[in-house]
Amino acid sequence: QVQLVESGGGLVQAGESVRLACAASGRTFSSYSYSMGWFRQAPGKEREFVTAISWSGGRTYYADSVRGRFTISRDNTKNTAFLQMNSLKPEDTAVYYCAAGRNSYPLSGVVDYEYWGQGTQVTVSS
Repeated sequence: QVQLVESGGGLVQAGESVRLACAASGRTFSSYSYSMGWFRQAPGKEREFVTAISWSGGRTYYADSVRGRFTISRDNTKNTAFLQMNSLKPEDTAVYYCAAGRNSYPLSGVVDYEYWGQGTQVTVSS
């Protein structure tokens, strides 16, 4: 089993920045090469892909809505993935979830990830 715990959410104003972290644990996580993804879900909407990163960090993939503003990274020595969010907009308001999947490439589908965190709220006021 793999456990994922997000942190770093909160209330910010439009134009500001937030950095989210996702700490992974569990014996299984250390045994396989997991890609990591970030998804978000706003009230009344379906969960949507934000960004993902391969195990090595050499490949990343971004949704068009965040490309150029958000940056995903990871530190495998600490089993932690990060999401740096800059130039935040009110439409970025959502619960942000990290996910882990045994994928060779950073994928964008919810079904591509086996493990999920509980989510952290990010609220951007105008």
